[in-house]
Amino acid sequence: MAVVRDLRAALFGKSVQLPMAYFSEEKKGDLMSRITSDVGEIEIAVVYALEMIFRDPLSVVIHLSILFYWSPQLTLFSLILMPVSAFFISRIGKSLKRTSSKAQKQMGQLTSVVEESLSGVRVIKAFTAEKKAYDRFEHENNHHQNLMTRAFRKRELSSPLNEFLGACVMISIVWFGGVIILEDTESAMSGEEFIAFIIVFSQLLRPISSIAGGMAFMSKASASMDRINHIINLTDSIEDPKNPIQKSTLDQAVKFENVSFSYTDEPVLKNVSFTLPKGKVVALVGESGSGKSTISDLIPRFYDVKSGAVKIDDVNVKDLTKKDLRTMISMVTQESILFNDTIKNNIAFGVDKATDEEIIAAAKIANAHDFILSFENGYDTNIGDRGNKLSGGQKQRLSIARAVLTNAPIMILDEATSALDTESEKLVQDALEKLMKNRTSLVIAHRLSTIKGADHIIVLRKGEIVEQGTHTELIAKDGYYKSLCEIQQVI
Repeated sequence: MAVVRDLRAALFGKSVQLPMAYFSEEKKGDLMSRITSDVGEIEIAVVYALEMIFRDPLSVVIHLSILFYWSPQLTLFSLILMPVSAFFISRIGKSLKRTSSKAQKQMGQLTSVVEESLSGVRVIKAFTAEKKAYDRFEHENNHHQNLMTRAFRKRELSSPLNEFLGACVMISIVWFGGVIILEDTESAMSGEEFIAFIIVFSQLLRPISSIAGGMAFMSKASASMDRINHIINLTDSIEDPKNPIQKSTLDQAVKFENVSFSYTDEPVLKNVSFTLPKGKVVALVGESGSGKSTISDLIPRFYDVKSGAVKIDDVNVKDLTKKDLRTMISMVTQESILFNDTIKNNIAFGVDKATDEEIIAAAKIANAHDFILSFENGYDTNIGDRGNKLSGGQKQRLSIARAVLTNAPIMILDEATSALDTESEKLVQDALEKLMKNRTSLVIAHRLSTIKGADHIIVLRKGEIVEQGTHTELIAKDGYYKSLCEIQQVI
């Protein structure tokens, strides 16, 4: 099953290369369904295809050769009737493909419901919404079952229909053959030969019926293949340049020059311009939806600007390969993205051949070393699905340790402490200060107390820069920033 293995590998490889816009618009469950359910249909079809190629065609050729030898006239008559059977089978096959496509799409919806429910099981239990979650799943599950029942009926109908049409052909041959023998006295075919012809022809129907059944599986798999090809053939709108500039260091600054951006028709950023000098900390503040996270996504080219330019040392990020650009950037986000693996492998994620000493040094900077040693297996402790064996503060400190280990010249911190309690926030904030030391950092914060010491603060409102300066300068302006500080009692 190397073909199926390679197909699954190609589909997963393409999935992790898809642009961020795809994951914003589509359901992860649908993608999971294509990797599992759709590839499974292809696997079944491959088995039938191998049987059809190596067994049934040879049998058909042998039987037809014998029949032509005995009576070319009667054999041609029987073959003229075969297209009628093929027509009905093809109609069923097309209908089966349409129904199978709907069923596979519904399986994606069903998988999405399962994925969302298991990810949010804590919320489901907290709001005693088990019944609601079950009802939602049952609705999607019943819809999928109905579609699959229709698909199975159409698939299984092809075999008895082929048998029925074969019987009709057989009756026609008996009639036509009888006419030839009784009326054509010069017929070279005797009654005994005619009976033998009928017996051999009946054996011919078996591989033909098998091929018809296989075609039903192929029609079902064809719908799955269309869904898989849709993903594999997707083009990434974020393309590498044909003649990229080689760059791996930040020497001067990151610059936004009249940048505008929108996800749909509504603008998210409007002519945003600012500079993030090397070795400095620039903070972005503002209400939710003001465009802070969008700015952080434009630097590593998760999205491309609609107008204007993002530059690193006067080099447009579009002139760099995505690999070179993103190697220069480390990110710590509000949600700690960890994997079901050991602490050591999570810290070293994305860094090839990291030594134990380097991993431990990164953990110490992130204030994570002590709590890691408190586990029985230390750095070899498995942290469970999404790191659920750890507290929020512990997960965030592992994320910081991972960022430290990459040692990238540009650091992006997207609300890295907003989801933590006060004690955890203090430990994480201390780790972040160590992380940002002598590094170029872009910090997005809701808690304004965490960015009072930033070298420069940019205040955003509805996608535009309304104020900028140091904390002291902005307080003195007595404007929007001061009103935000007063709301949070940070003056």
